[in-house]
Amino acid sequence: MFLDETFLLKNKVAQKLYNDYATKMPIIDYHCHLDPEEIYSNQKFENITEAWLAGDHYKWRLMRANGISEELITGSGSDYDKFCAWAETIQKCIGNPLYVWTHLELKRIFGIEDLLNKKNADKIWNEANKIIKNDNMSTRELIKRFDVKVVCTTDNPTSDLEFHKKLAHEESSFKVYPTFRPDNFINIGCVNFVDNIKELEKISEKSINNYEQLVESLHQRIIYFNDNGCRLSDHGFGHFVFCRMSKNEINSIFSKVMNSEVISNEEIQAYQSHLLTDLMKLYNRYGWTAQLHMQASRNNNSKIFNSYGPDAGVDAMTDGCIESSLVGLFDSLVVSNELPKVIVYSLNPKDYEPIVALMGCFQGGEPSKIQFGSAWWFNDTYSGMRHQMTALAEGGVFADFIGMLTDSRSFLSYPRHEYFRRILCELISEWVLQGQVPEDYELLGEVVESICYKNATKYFEV
Repeated sequence: MFLDETFLLKNKVAQKLYNDYATKMPIIDYHCHLDPEEIYSNQKFENITEAWLAGDHYKWRLMRANGISEELITGSGSDYDKFCAWAETIQKCIGNPLYVWTHLELKRIFGIEDLLNKKNADKIWNEANKIIKNDNMSTRELIKRFDVKVVCTTDNPTSDLEFHKKLAHEESSFKVYPTFRPDNFINIGCVNFVDNIKELEKISEKSINNYEQLVESLHQRIIYFNDNGCRLSDHGFGHFVFCRMSKNEINSIFSKVMNSEVISNEEIQAYQSHLLTDLMKLYNRYGWTAQLHMQASRNNNSKIFNSYGPDAGVDAMTDGCIESSLVGLFDSLVVSNELPKVIVYSLNPKDYEPIVALMGCFQGGEPSKIQFGSAWWFNDTYSGMRHQMTALAEGGVFADFIGMLTDSRSFLSYPRHEYFRRILCELISEWVLQGQVPEDYELLGEVVESICYKNATKYFEV
């Protein structure tokens, strides 16, 4: 039964919803970390490790938990040895979504039916590496194979968007849009903040001597991103506290940091609150969607961080309260009619029901203007997806949900959409069999198609 045609589809209702509706929908990957240069160059991979393990901190965490040496994770070990170390690890990981994803990707992308383990790692290494040389395994071809219509990358405001521009002129099968990620300018407490400001001065060709000039320069970059197809911004926060100070005080905070003076936590929070508010007003002006990724605790293992840098698999979830700060942020914007479309993601599942309840306070003007983001990162699991969708259905308008995204750095991760779609159809079928929902395929088929694809096209206007 493992990964057969009916896996996760435990009844005829689920199977009909999946086969007749979900499978026919294209993909909009509205949040990912793919490299636009790799897409433009139509890169081919040297081997499966390069395509599958490089940069995949999901896998790295499991390998460390299995006692694999860092040399075979982020170190100087050979690609073959790293692959074998992953095979040795994944055979133990039943119940983890990576066990399903690993074998689903082997099956859907490489046509390999064997279960990956220590004994057959060499066989699968050789078999996969023969296939990976094929023309249909290049970056653009992989996107086309999975019927991806839109890819939204994640980009620094100082990016020149060179490869987005080239793709816009040369690629007609799918669109690649940038996403505006200004964390470098919001995180005023980070050690590289002054250097980031200097980089922004260079690209905007304007001096930034105060807070107002910073906002003006970021506005200039928003216009540039908008002219190149941008539909979304993205913001990452661990512990976000919304508080306000006067503009003079914010200017003073900015000046202190630019002069290498120490600022307090309260000053950091006030600066972040002001800049995020001002940026949200600009997003509303240009019709963008603001994504808020919250409750991530970053770079907890200093030894690994100092050796490798960020995104090394040593992040975790925080357990702070975000509801009151979101209320302050949203209310300050709705009063002036400048609240943009927003997707709220939390890395901590304790926030799911509070987020859905809070969203209902600020809806209006269009269907589900405030969205509850798809189960993210540590919640990107069978139970996590069901929890997120159940919370949304019980407290909001489920049929308006904009669905799944990859949040991935890998071009091999698109089978995760199949995983999500199967869980979606299974969940709806359970409601049918429990008598909570009618067995009306005109109704339910439209809901499935909308969540898989149609809602995102409308919401992001792509």
